[in-house]
Amino acid sequence: MTRNQTKTRARVLIVDDHPAVREALAARIGRQPDLEVCGEADDMSEALRLVAATRPDVAIIDISLKTGNGIDLIKRIKDRNDGVRLLVWSMHGESLYAERALRAGALGYVNKDQATDTIVEAIRRVLEGKVYLSDAMAERMLHRAVGAGREGGTRSPLDALADRELEVFRLIGQGVKTAEIADRLHLSVKTVETYRDRIRQKLDLTDGTELAHYATQWVLENG
Repeated sequence: MTRNQTKTRARVLIVDDHPAVREALAARIGRQPDLEVCGEADDMSEALRLVAATRPDVAIIDISLKTGNGIDLIKRIKDRNDGVRLLVWSMHGESLYAERALRAGALGYVNKDQATDTIVEAIRRVLEGKVYLSDAMAERMLHRAVGAGREGGTRSPLDALADRELEVFRLIGQGVKTAEIADRLHLSVKTVETYRDRIRQKLDLTDGTELAHYATQWVLENG
């Protein structure tokens, strides 16, 4: 028997650090006959609490949160409860984050600049256990997979960064100081400095100034 036949509505948890975004998305979901919002969170700890308390069918997660980041949250939810389907809805482009999100355990990735109808379609897709990506991203991943056996496909230099390194890189590009990065990610300052050194080495950058410039340019181009 289908969900519509049983008159039940899928429970949706929204995780985003912008109240206006949560409000608009909740209103959109609330108008659907087969969906309902069971909770809203703006950071990792509240999201984990609500996953346990409300047991959603699907959680919509942004990459950038008040504390922590969406990729880490996806991993932690998957570790605690495999029954929750996970979907990323973010301002950040698919080209770098979509594959990371899927590897972490998400089933889909939607850009916020797409029509709101798209997020509803994506929710329904992941509720069925299917993957949702834009046609362009799906094609890119297919080409990369095919090319992996030959020339490795076209990859961004940032693909060499681990998930946590990428998060530190993004915060550097936003002008966030080392101490604040440590506070946001619940790390020591020394650990963040170690990440900075690793990032610089992987990207073949000469010093911290060049790293900051490169990161700032990337944020300006990618949001």
